[in-house]
Amino acid sequence: MSGLKYWLWLTQIRGLRNQTRLALLRHFPTPEDIYFADEGEILLTKGIDRQQAALLRNRSLEAADRILGDCQRLNLQLVTLQDAAYPGRLRDIYDPPCLLYVKGRLPVIDEEMVLAVVGTRDCTPYGVACAERISYGLASGGAVVASGLARGIDSAASRGALMAGGVTLGLLGCGLDVVYPRENQGLYEDVAAAGALISEYPPGTRPLPGNFPQRNRILSGISVGVLVAEAPKQSGALITASLALDQGRDVFAVPGPIDACASQGCNRLIRDGAGLVSEAGEILESYAARFPEKLRTSRELPVVLEEPLPKAEPAQAEGEAEKPAVPVLSLLDSGLTDDQIALLRLMSLETGVLADELAEGSGIPIRRVLSALTVLEIDGYAVQQAGKRYTRTVELRENA
Repeated sequence: MSGLKYWLWLTQIRGLRNQTRLALLRHFPTPEDIYFADEGEILLTKGIDRQQAALLRNRSLEAADRILGDCQRLNLQLVTLQDAAYPGRLRDIYDPPCLLYVKGRLPVIDEEMVLAVVGTRDCTPYGVACAERISYGLASGGAVVASGLARGIDSAASRGALMAGGVTLGLLGCGLDVVYPRENQGLYEDVAAAGALISEYPPGTRPLPGNFPQRNRILSGISVGVLVAEAPKQSGALITASLALDQGRDVFAVPGPIDACASQGCNRLIRDGAGLVSEAGEILESYAARFPEKLRTSRELPVVLEEPLPKAEPAQAEGEAEKPAVPVLSLLDSGLTDDQIALLRLMSLETGVLADELAEGSGIPIRRVLSALTVLEIDGYAVQQAGKRYTRTVELRENA
C-alpha cells in the first residue's frame, strides 16, 4: 500500500502529460524512485523538458493519501502499469494509463475475447434492439462485453450481456463513485456485480467532456475488437472505432437503412471495410480459433426450440381449423437466465399479465423484469399483447 501513494502522486500532478509519466517509468524502476530523484536525474530522462521536470518539484502526498482513503472506503482496487493484473493488451497501446481504478472482479483480460460494443446516445428502437440482442448472444457464447455505460447504445449492450448472465465491463469517464447518467445507478451496480467498473480517474472525478475521448482509448485498448451498433455521421462511437484501428483492433458495424440518419456512421464504416454484423455468431466465429477454450459458436449453442411449427393442416370435417402445435422449450438446456425462466413460469399461453404483476409474483426488481421481458420478446418466447400484457409463446418442459 505504501508504494501505491507514489503512483497516485505521479498521476495527480497537474499539467504532467501522460507521455511524460510513461517516459519516466521507462527510465526509473518505480514512481518512488521518481519521487526521490533530483531534477538533474529527471532531466536525463529521454524526452523530458525543463517545464515538465519542474512540475515534479511538487512532492505533496496529501492528495495521494486522500485517494487511498477513498479507495479503501469504496472497496476499490488499484492496478498499476507494473502489476501482473494490468492487461497486456492495454499496456501495448501508444498511450496506456499508468493506473486503473477497479470496482468488482477484473477478469484476466488477455485470456478473454473482450468486445467493445458502442454507439450513439440518441439511439432508435432498432439500435437498442440490435445492441441488446447481439450483446446477449456474445455473452451467451463466452465473450466479455465492454461498454462505456453511456446513455443509449452503451447501456443497451451492457443490459444484453447481463441478461445472458455474462461478464461485462464498464469503462467510465469519471470516478467510480460518480454515476453518469444518473438513471444508470442500477446498471452500475449490476455491472460491478457481474464483472467490473474501470476508470483511470480517482473517486470524486466529475464526468467532464474531455474525459470521454480519453476513456475511449482504454475501451478499445482492452478489447480485441469494437462493434458499432448504431451511430450517425458525428458520433463519439466513431472516435472509438478510429482508435481501435490505430491500435490494430478489429472494427465491426451493424448496418441500418440507407435513409436512417442514426445509421449513417455505421453504413460508412462498412463501406470503408468494417465487418458487417447482423448476429453475434458472426463475431464469435471470427475468434473461435483464437479462444478455443472460451467461446461457443452459434453451431455449439443449445437448440432451444425442440419442435418447429408444423405446416397448416386442412380444415377438420366439422369446418373448424386445427390450431398449430405450440413449440416446446426445454428449460434445462435453454440457456435462459434465472430471471427469464421465473417470468416464463408465471406467464400463460392465453391470459396476459402485466410487468408489475410479474415483478410482484417473482420478487424480481422491475428494472430486471423489463430487461428480461425485452430479451424474451426478441427471442420469440414471449409477446406483448394489448394493454402491455405479456403472454408466453412456448410450452415449458422442466426436464430434458
